[in-house]
Amino acid sequence: MLSIFASTELLDQVNAIIAQVYRLDELVRVVDFFSEKPTPSASCLIVNSKGVAHPIDWYNEQPPFILPEYIDLAPNTLLGLLFAKLGNYQEAYTYLANDINLLTAIDCINRLQNGVPVNPDVLSAEYSDFEEYRLLHNQAIVRHYGADDQGQDYEKIRYFYREAMHAAPNDEYQAFTAKHYALLLSDHGDLDLAEDVLLRGIQNALSDDAKLELKSVLVSVWLKKLTIPYDQALLAQIKETLWEVLNHYEKNGRRTESGLLLVDASQVANFTESFAESLGYVNRALAIFEEEEQVELVANAFMRRGALLLSWAQHGNPQFFKGAAESYQEALKVFTREDAPAIFADIQHQLGIIYSEIPAEVRKKSIWAGVSSTAFKAALEFYSKEEYPYEYALISTHYGNALTKYPEAIHSDNFEKALFLYDEALAIRNAAQFPYERALTLLNYIEASWHVNNATEDFNETRFNDMRDKATEVLNLVKEPSMLEEANLHLEKLAALKKAYQES
Repeated sequence: MLSIFASTELLDQVNAIIAQVYRLDELVRVVDFFSEKPTPSASCLIVNSKGVAHPIDWYNEQPPFILPEYIDLAPNTLLGLLFAKLGNYQEAYTYLANDINLLTAIDCINRLQNGVPVNPDVLSAEYSDFEEYRLLHNQAIVRHYGADDQGQDYEKIRYFYREAMHAAPNDEYQAFTAKHYALLLSDHGDLDLAEDVLLRGIQNALSDDAKLELKSVLVSVWLKKLTIPYDQALLAQIKETLWEVLNHYEKNGRRTESGLLLVDASQVANFTESFAESLGYVNRALAIFEEEEQVELVANAFMRRGALLLSWAQHGNPQFFKGAAESYQEALKVFTREDAPAIFADIQHQLGIIYSEIPAEVRKKSIWAGVSSTAFKAALEFYSKEEYPYEYALISTHYGNALTKYPEAIHSDNFEKALFLYDEALAIRNAAQFPYERALTLLNYIEASWHVNNATEDFNETRFNDMRDKATEVLNLVKEPSMLEEANLHLEKLAALKKAYQES
């Protein structure tokens, strides 16, 4: 329901305007400004002697496009604004037909809300400090969220965000712009700069709502910064901040956003191997999304639960493999190959892993191996080497690992196939950019090499040298004790093998 918070002397005038439209009072309530505090959301309007004003929408109910600071109170204007907020843009356009500037602004919001590109040239502003800020902020917003088929001009959007922050009339508006600037930076991988923008915004923000919205974005940036091996101090910081934001959302009845944070909490708990805790969070999120009828968010939560149960199964609890597969299959009901090809491929990747590791009787192992292989191939159909090299390397490594677990093939050598896939991954996982990932793949390659069928029983000097070189490379790539120990064990076995051959 929309709420209008009006000065006492304007209550009758506002109610009279509402009464002009049959039953509009069932969708809009009029409140004395001095009896109740407005929420910082797009569902509120403030009417006073200066005109109609809008609180900053920290509740993310509408696109972050800023309207004029004060809009003259007139029947058609107020009704046009109300119908726009109710999503009836046809009526809104009719009421605002004689105010071209406001009509253009409302049309921009409509377009942003429905994913329709916005031409930045339509934006204009009157001369004032607030209008200068508003124009700069909105230029950044329509270029960021309403880009046309030509895509985003990243540097130009950054320019408008920075200039808007400098021109902001107060710290609260500066924080509002900073939030969306940080989201842009995060989407483009500039995580350190995004973190800096958010931390400075949190220091300057005036309200708790502003600070906690910035902290919510900060959690997402920190999650992106996490890499293996996980920084335990950063994980603790994420968990503490996440719970602070979650408590705020629950207190204010922001159920969908609470569910999203619970999904993040599940991921963090999974990182720390607190699997039961993680399952509790994701199940709470699922319940919220189902009650709110958020179909895509339900599917996303099933993906999160699938990832959790797979991780739990891999840590000594194989009974959860089946639940992991079932969760991913639920997600596939929404994320089909046609409607969401990238997510479909991600799910196939995980199903490939699950079906390669799920416990089964010997006679069923070959069936599961076939299903696993089909899933990996479906993932690689989308994540090609040319277009998605990082993902291609990841899936190739996991497919190689799966091949080493499949039952022995009659007409081919699964270990030879695995070596080919590891080579594909190593061509992408170079030492400079991906030392940890490269070391893992090298160790997988060496392990598989021990099992490759040899055409002769003679000592294979080429393979020996290859395995020795790869084990030595691991020693120079990482400092992880378990990985160094594994590499040294391979070197010891290789030395013993060569000595035994020389003595025979």
